[in-house]
Amino acid sequence: MAEARILSMMRKLECRLARSNCLNICMRLTCFPDDSIGVRKWIDEEQTEMINELRMIVDIMRDNKLEEGRRLDYLVCDVAEMVQVALVCEYHFQVRQTLTWIREIKKHLLKLGVETDSGNVGEDEDEDVVGLVDAVEKLLRTRILNEEISRSTLLLKGMSGIGKTLLARQLYNHSDVVARFDRRAWVCVTHLTIKEILMKLIQQVVKSEELERRDSLLEKMERADNRSLQEMLHRYLQGMRYLIVLDDLPKRMYLRSILEALPREGEGRESRLVITSHTTNLNPIDNYEVYDMEFLDSNKSWQLFLQTINSGNTLKSEFKFPKELEKKGKEMLTKYCCGLPLAIKEVGKQLAKKRCLGSEWEELLQQPFDLGTTLEKLDPFYHKLDEEVKPLFLQMAFYKENTTMRQKKLEQIWVAGGSANVAQYYLKELVHDSFIECKDKETRYHMNAILHMLSIKKAEEEIGFEILRSNGNNRPSQSPRLHRVIICSRDKFNYSTDQDKHLVSLFFHGGGYFDSGPSYWKSFELLKILDWEDFGLKNLPESIGTLIKLRYLGLRNNHIQELPDWLGRLKELEVLDIAQNFMMEVPDIIWEMDSLVHLYMSDVICRKPLKIDALQYLKTLTYVSVDNWTYELSGLKKLRFLEKLGIEELDGNSDVSKLFVSLADLEYLKHLILRGYRFRSMPCLDELAILHILKTLKIDGLLARLPRSFPPNIESLTLANSCLDEDPMSQLAGKLPELKYLRLQNAYTGKHMVILYDCFPNLEVVCLEELWNLRKVERDLWFGRLEIKNCPNLETLPESIKYLQELKMVTTKIIATKIRMSGLISKMTEVDINP
Repeated sequence: MAEARILSMMRKLECRLARSNCLNICMRLTCFPDDSIGVRKWIDEEQTEMINELRMIVDIMRDNKLEEGRRLDYLVCDVAEMVQVALVCEYHFQVRQTLTWIREIKKHLLKLGVETDSGNVGEDEDEDVVGLVDAVEKLLRTRILNEEISRSTLLLKGMSGIGKTLLARQLYNHSDVVARFDRRAWVCVTHLTIKEILMKLIQQVVKSEELERRDSLLEKMERADNRSLQEMLHRYLQGMRYLIVLDDLPKRMYLRSILEALPREGEGRESRLVITSHTTNLNPIDNYEVYDMEFLDSNKSWQLFLQTINSGNTLKSEFKFPKELEKKGKEMLTKYCCGLPLAIKEVGKQLAKKRCLGSEWEELLQQPFDLGTTLEKLDPFYHKLDEEVKPLFLQMAFYKENTTMRQKKLEQIWVAGGSANVAQYYLKELVHDSFIECKDKETRYHMNAILHMLSIKKAEEEIGFEILRSNGNNRPSQSPRLHRVIICSRDKFNYSTDQDKHLVSLFFHGGGYFDSGPSYWKSFELLKILDWEDFGLKNLPESIGTLIKLRYLGLRNNHIQELPDWLGRLKELEVLDIAQNFMMEVPDIIWEMDSLVHLYMSDVICRKPLKIDALQYLKTLTYVSVDNWTYELSGLKKLRFLEKLGIEELDGNSDVSKLFVSLADLEYLKHLILRGYRFRSMPCLDELAILHILKTLKIDGLLARLPRSFPPNIESLTLANSCLDEDPMSQLAGKLPELKYLRLQNAYTGKHMVILYDCFPNLEVVCLEELWNLRKVERDLWFGRLEIKNCPNLETLPESIKYLQELKMVTTKIIATKIRMSGLISKMTEVDINP
């Protein structure tokens, strides 16, 4: 029966394709627009893939001899709905969504009989709610009970073990919520089909008299297809104020079937949909509010730890955790658990079994804790990643724990290892899926230390990764060694060159001393990536000049005084990072490394100007002194791929007009940074406007005034250390129609600032930093986010602040209290005021 239904769906799709092919031929003969033909071609290709997927589903059913049953019927109902949608779709993305869910159904079929339901709202009511009180109050006030918004979708997002489901339960069971909503329903959707979700929702929202005829209702739902169930659910919710929670929503689930069953705005009477998930890749929800779950701070971690260790503890009081060890206990939790409730509870449960006395507790805190159980529980979370994204997650093991990672470095090491240049997309996937956090305008990332441990564990298992330490506490790889981290201390490092010929990447962590002779490096025939960043290195081993396959060399933030001449032998080097080596002398050898794509320098000494113009593949050049660079008109044309340029040591004597004319010929240049000296004024920048394609601009240095005009397509502008006397907002008004991000850091010495939103129609984020004299901001704060940091005299913000979505503020205690008591921030989605 199930097989016959799927074969029937395949025939319908094949007939649809045959008709479409005929129509495409007619459209070509009648000179129909190419874009319309192209859209139909995409849809046809997706439907062809769908037919292939259905064939594979039939093969799975035959090969595994799947017997007719309820679960199989549910899966087939989902397939039938996807095919029905695909047959009438006019948009490519809709067909893609249905195809994606059919592929997920195929995975469910392969696991048929193995998957189990994950439980429901009534379970684990004894869970600890430490750290959620503020979140519950905020979400109730701004989202769930806010009468100013109609039907609203709220996504509680975060990694496994952070407390998403627990927070959703606190909202769902809150007395004000119970009193407000006519109907409430909770479904844990893990492993469920769309049909099962619809059935569970209907069972929870039906009228009490119909619930008494439960068997009849179940029988009716079993016979119904998905469309009939949608209509049934819609009918029961019509005119009702409802709250629905979909817990643990998987990635790419086809939610349209659920959403179309819910009454729309006006019909839903201020209803709410709450979703918990690890991802923001939700199809096809376009408009939803995301609440990112936060890791617990030190105090809340300690509170949860004490609740866990003393929960149900019938031992005598002398076995309780001593209060005098609280400081050491907090340090232990910060080091091992990093604010993750799952890990905190695991450590607490381990210690609760020890039955220690006071002195024994202190000894126990000095021992390492086994987080193996926590990592095992996170294993399914790892497997939620797409297969193509997993290798980038595994590469996170190469970096230091709790470090902030630069986006460009992550991307460049990914490419240098031989992978396709798609790292930027994969990084976004890791952010969407809660594996890393985005910091600072999507240019820097951070990974929780527990997930970093997981990346190390998985990298050791899957990609030949090993960690070697100078103290001998090593974790050597059992498989061929491809990637290595060496952690150095003051101990002498005893190294072996066995199996080093396969090594692709080598990272050094620790402190400044690695005594290696030429014999250590001669076996690295395939080494592509070598990173010494933040190591304290003073001299480069000359043998590195023999690593002819090297594509990435990271020497940032060391104490290297001179770049050696032999570095020019590295003809395949694509990334050279020598930034933050104060006053490093750089000989004129850069031009010899003619494969360079990214070159990072700062505060370097050059005996003669660098012939950088010879690097025809260069995309990034930061920073080069305006005096150390030959930028004649003929030379710059060779840098035809240059995308980002940073120029430093500009002053009033610098002739930038010729430079800007040269830069105007670079058709890919979108990012420009201009830096001056600390106590010297920068030159007049009026001719900047000829750089029409610039997207981001940063000016760092003293300015007598702002340029009279700016490049018209600027989306991000930073003014730092400009110390302007006149309000920069008035000078910029009307000149930057595309501006989205504005940062003013020590850029203004005045007391009053006036923001006219009409003059910045696309402005989304404003950051005010170190405006020491600023006392008052006036007029229109209609953009999305305002960040204020170190403006100690800023006491007055306009009433329009209440329309902001986010406010982040670091100020004095008095001003922080005044802002909180003003009542203007009560409806904001995100408020972070310190102290």
